[in-house]
Amino acid sequence: MKGNHKQAVAIIGSGNIGTDLMIKVLRNALHLEMGAMVGIDPSSDGLARAARLGVPTTAKGIQGLVEMPNFGDIRIAFDATSAGAHAHHAEVLRQHGVQVIDLTPAAIGPFVVPVVNLFEHLEAPNVNMVTCGGQATIPIVHAVSRVAPVYYAEIVASIASRSAGPGTRANIDEFTETTSKAIEMVGGAARGKAIIVLNPAEPPLMMRDTVYCLTDADADTTAIEDSVEAMVAAVASYVPGYRLKQAVQFDRYTADSPLALHANDRRAGLKVSVFLEVEGAAHYLPSYAGNLDIMTSAALAAAEQIAASRAVA
Repeated sequence: MKGNHKQAVAIIGSGNIGTDLMIKVLRNALHLEMGAMVGIDPSSDGLARAARLGVPTTAKGIQGLVEMPNFGDIRIAFDATSAGAHAHHAEVLRQHGVQVIDLTPAAIGPFVVPVVNLFEHLEAPNVNMVTCGGQATIPIVHAVSRVAPVYYAEIVASIASRSAGPGTRANIDEFTETTSKAIEMVGGAARGKAIIVLNPAEPPLMMRDTVYCLTDADADTTAIEDSVEAMVAAVASYVPGYRLKQAVQFDRYTADSPLALHANDRRAGLKVSVFLEVEGAAHYLPSYAGNLDIMTSAALAAAEQIAASRAVA
């Protein structure tokens, strides 16, 4: 890739996430261009919209993608289907040397959060974007862990029930397991736990995320606060609706009055509480669907950096 040439990409999955991602690529990408929109439902709105926008389409799934005339030009593919389908997609694309950005909880490749560790995995054949809750909260866990040890981190992601489609609902277990692992492996916590809440409120509420971290009792609160605020600004550079809802909160627990992590684990230390809100950009999805918007925004940011690195290689 030289000069101003853009890298052609394919999106597998013509549902809400794939369609929103397509619109982001068409509107905002500096180093990418749409090469294909792939689905399995010929009547899906995503495929119809892609066709109207001049994007090559196929309703024959991954095999249809491989058979497209321009498949040889595609070197990056986004998978916005399901954890179960991704294993097959990843194997097919690996055989053809196509780098995959995985928006499912399959976790075949390394966990990636763009502002934390993408630079370590620019050439990985498959990178996993964790989950919506992970993209929103792991940067905060990392922000705390880079200035103080995090012995335990717990996140609660609350999303509008209306924004949770069949894929999200079918992958709840994978969501909690994948996010918990990534809190440790990427965020830097010794132990991680993730909880997802589907909020049925009407009108639908925006995505809210709460991050709790336990660190040393004498940790520098100013350094933690500064680190968190800097990280929020970094994430907001590619997810404009990402913001703190209030100042970082601190609570100290002593040996006489310890914090109960669970029934048999009580500890002294400093509890850090961070409250976040994620408003979607409303490119295709409603603004309350920040949980979906942060995934597509993070995936686009990752692909843009990968393509940019190839341009200067």
